[in-house]
Amino acid sequence: MTTSTNREVIQQAADTLAGATASRKPCAPVRDLIGRDDTAAAYLVQAHNISARLAAGRTRVGRKVGLTSPAVQRQLGVDRPDFGVLLDDMDCTGSGRLDIDRLLQPRLEAEIAFVLGADIDESITGQRAPRFVERLHAAFEIVDSRVADWNISLVDTIADNASSGLYVLGDELPADSAPDLVAVKMTMSSGGERVSTGKGSDCLGSPWAALAWLANTSVEHGAPLRAGEVILSGALGPMVPVIPGASYTASITGIGAVAVAFTSRRA
Repeated sequence: MTTSTNREVIQQAADTLAGATASRKPCAPVRDLIGRDDTAAAYLVQAHNISARLAAGRTRVGRKVGLTSPAVQRQLGVDRPDFGVLLDDMDCTGSGRLDIDRLLQPRLEAEIAFVLGADIDESITGQRAPRFVERLHAAFEIVDSRVADWNISLVDTIADNASSGLYVLGDELPADSAPDLVAVKMTMSSGGERVSTGKGSDCLGSPWAALAWLANTSVEHGAPLRAGEVILSGALGPMVPVIPGASYTASITGIGAVAVAFTSRRA
C-alpha cells in the first residue's frame, strides 16, 4: 500500500477527526486534505487514530466491514466496501439503554456478526469462510460519523474508522448450524413500525463473501484476522437514523433477534 500523502497531512487529518470526538462537534470532511481518491492515505489516518486509542489502554476485539449493502452505498454515494477496527469500549452487548450522547450522528444497521474460531492468515473464498467461524450472532451496529451531516466520500469514512460507533450482539448459534446466509431475511422495527428490511444477498452477495473480503484485505494490510475476534459483516438493509429515546429490534431468519434502546438527548 503506497501513498504520496506526507506525514504532516496524515497527522492533520487524524487530529481533525479525533478533535471532533473529543469536542463532541462534527468536523469538516478530510478528503481535501488527504486526496479524494487516496484510500491508502485514508487507511493511514484510520491506523493513526486506532494506534492512539490502543496506546491509551483500549483493546482491539475485532473488525467491521462497511458499505456492503447496495442500499447503504446509495445512501452515502459510494461504490465499494471498506473496513474498520472494533475496540473493547464499542461493545455494548447487555448494556441496557445506550447513552446516545456517546455518539454524534448515530445511525443503525442490522447485520450478522461472526466470532472467529481460528486465525485467518491466508487468502480464502466465501465457500471456505465458515470453517474459520465459531458462532454467529444477530447484531446491531450503531454507526456514527465525525464528519458533519454525514457529508462523506469513501476516503472520509475510511479515515473515520469506517464510520464506526458501537455494536450490540444478540441471539447466537454455532457456525455449523448456520442457515443459508444468502437467503436469510432481516426485519428491523421500532415502536411497532417496520423501519428497514433486507436479505443476506444484499451483503456483498453473502455475509460469507463479506468475511472473505475482509480476511483477504486484512492479510494484504499486514493485520490478519485472529481467533476470538468479532466480525461485523455489514448491513443487510438500509441504515436508519437513531431517534433519541427510541428502542429497536431486528430479526434475522434462522439466526435470531437483537434489541437496543437509546436514552433521550440531554437538554
